[in-house]
Amino acid sequence: MSRRRLLGTAGAAGAVGLALGAVGGATGYAAGSPEPVTALTTIGTDYLPFHGVHQPGITTPVQASGHLIAFDLLPGAGRKEAAALLRRWSASARTLMAGEPATNGGGAGGHDTGIALDAGPSSLTVTFGFGRTFFDRTELTGQRPEALDPLPAFSNDHLDAGRSDGDLWIQIGSDDALVAFHALRTLQKDAGAAARVRWQMNGFNRSPGATPQPMTSRNLMGQIDGTGNPKPSEPDYDRRIFVPSAPAAGTPAWMADGSYAVVRRIRMLLDDWEQLTVARQEQVIGRRKADGAPLTGGTETTEMDLDKLGRDGSLVIPANAHARISKPESNGGAAMLRRPFSFHDGIGDDGTPDAGLLFVCWQAHPLKGFVPVQRKLDRGDALSAFIRHEASGLFAVPGGARQGEYVGQRLLES
Repeated sequence: MSRRRLLGTAGAAGAVGLALGAVGGATGYAAGSPEPVTALTTIGTDYLPFHGVHQPGITTPVQASGHLIAFDLLPGAGRKEAAALLRRWSASARTLMAGEPATNGGGAGGHDTGIALDAGPSSLTVTFGFGRTFFDRTELTGQRPEALDPLPAFSNDHLDAGRSDGDLWIQIGSDDALVAFHALRTLQKDAGAAARVRWQMNGFNRSPGATPQPMTSRNLMGQIDGTGNPKPSEPDYDRRIFVPSAPAAGTPAWMADGSYAVVRRIRMLLDDWEQLTVARQEQVIGRRKADGAPLTGGTETTEMDLDKLGRDGSLVIPANAHARISKPESNGGAAMLRRPFSFHDGIGDDGTPDAGLLFVCWQAHPLKGFVPVQRKLDRGDALSAFIRHEASGLFAVPGGARQGEYVGQRLLES
């Protein structure tokens, strides 16, 4: 694994974490000093282990290509079938993340598809989670965490139920699109007669090596965005993102070292946004478009001076600016690790792009991360006029599988 991969926080090279409804203005700032960019010829060799205290794909730097997919268990499938499915999925994920062909041929057919032949691991990660309804289907409601209670409704929601929620959820990421698709296809085939796809979404980020040095990426609105994520150097980093090894009351033991993922498909109304002048866009965000620095001056990482007034006596960073409202200090310290992908699903009949953010955020508890920030944004974020929340999901993501375990074993065999 390259040193750059180890040092980067989630989103260091490609995050677009504009909360866009819940993002606190940043998705990833490289931890540590800038380092020379990884040569393109070495990208395929980057390897991330499947086994560990936490699942991969949470604090891993965002990858260039990603897929989010949710499944529902089929009628008649229960706890036994779910356990067998997680065994298959875990075996495939472990093998594919090592850059090897699918060991079970990806289900029916008995052979690997060959999609990723000639490629190395390419930073592939596969992350698994459980939705609220999973516990009903498997008769494990006594093991359902309180944190999986449904998210509250927000005024900017235009949610499509068919593209929301799900019994099971998988996040796939890689720095090679064919490697990512190979994993998607393998895991879909592995589902067999146990589960069917409920919804699936595709995303992307800037490719490693596309800039002269590691830097924060731009989202599809053209805004540099990625300075406000929790950083590994901060003493409360793990506490904000992961469930403690000894979970508190209301959190079952199987969630030790796990996390909760909030997933939102957030469409950007790009035609409306692009009609604004750059100066007006900067007022909406609260940061300069050229370099991501706060309107109060400095560089991208300079703290915002929220009390600074302009010559006309008004706040330099407007009261409804996205960066101001989503700042942890404006939300009782609420913070989350934002690790999204951008998406573009074509042009509508009216000529408008179906594009935006596949927003994924991680936290030890949604009521201490996503929910308070989104409630604040819902009451007066200037960015709300240019985005639309179209799908939503909340998933419990257990801790990493130990050697010889499959993901979720401590739940399904409890």
